[in-house]
Amino acid sequence: MAEEYIYAVARVRGKEQKLLTASVMDSLVAAPGAKEALRILADHGWGDGEDTDADAMLSAEKQKTWAFIGELVPDMSVFDVFLYANDYHNLKAAVKETAMQETRDNVFIGRDETTVDAQLIRRAVRERDYGALPEEMQGVAAEALDVLLHTGDGQLADIIVDRAAMNRIWEAGRKSDNEIIRMYGELTVASADIKTAIRACLMKKDKAFLARALAACDSLDIGDLAQAASDSIDAVYEYLGRTVYADAISEIRKSPSAFERWCDNLLIEKIRPEIHHPFTIGPLAAYILARENEIKCVRMILSGKVNDLSVESIRERVRETYV
Repeated sequence: MAEEYIYAVARVRGKEQKLLTASVMDSLVAAPGAKEALRILADHGWGDGEDTDADAMLSAEKQKTWAFIGELVPDMSVFDVFLYANDYHNLKAAVKETAMQETRDNVFIGRDETTVDAQLIRRAVRERDYGALPEEMQGVAAEALDVLLHTGDGQLADIIVDRAAMNRIWEAGRKSDNEIIRMYGELTVASADIKTAIRACLMKKDKAFLARALAACDSLDIGDLAQAASDSIDAVYEYLGRTVYADAISEIRKSPSAFERWCDNLLIEKIRPEIHHPFTIGPLAAYILARENEIKCVRMILSGKVNDLSVESIRERVRETYV
């Protein structure tokens, strides 16, 4: 089985040489404006040669990534775990669109970045044809729409879908034979639980709300986390101090964005060893995550330029690079 990945990994090694380095990221941060930053990216092969705006360029880069991986792997479903969050984003959008009886085309994520077509989700929710959805989505779609229609509680509808998304990601990671995908599932759910707990604590939500909002994972005891978050923010910090996420406490104290950056950097740190593993699908999974991280980072830099943020403020948002 190992031999089947040798060619694919060799191709990925070549692509890794074109990933943006820390020095290139510094150049983007230091660019006078978004136009100059886009020019630097174009010089490094980003976009399709005709892109004149950030959204078009970033979209082109996402498409390049998945098209490249599609050339190497006959069954792309092994990487579906990286797209499940987008599926459930579309489910939330469809539930709100149906409840509000309005059309909101611009909020849906396209087919290239999902495992379930957004139009199928929209139609299934609108017509209450939940059987047309994947089995994992059927119950949550019905519950979320029912809650929103009968209570008008958009936050509750959101947490129902968000928790289902995290459950789907964690289960997919847990069942994977690949360490990188298992790690991705665990870290994604744990970081989402921590963010939810902090937010719920600051909003004075009770333990019942937290029990409904938090998704199970191995590295956190969500019962203890829910109890801590229903008590106080200091109790949350005290609990996290007893977990593998103790180093994140100082970042959480700074801001939600600082904690998100810490999580992204931790992911890059954990996948970086895949550079030295040539006989598994791990390097391909790591490359996808590295590209997603890279595109996210570039998006933040370009957004900072458009909004005239200071160089220092933009630099604080920059993630670690894979290479």
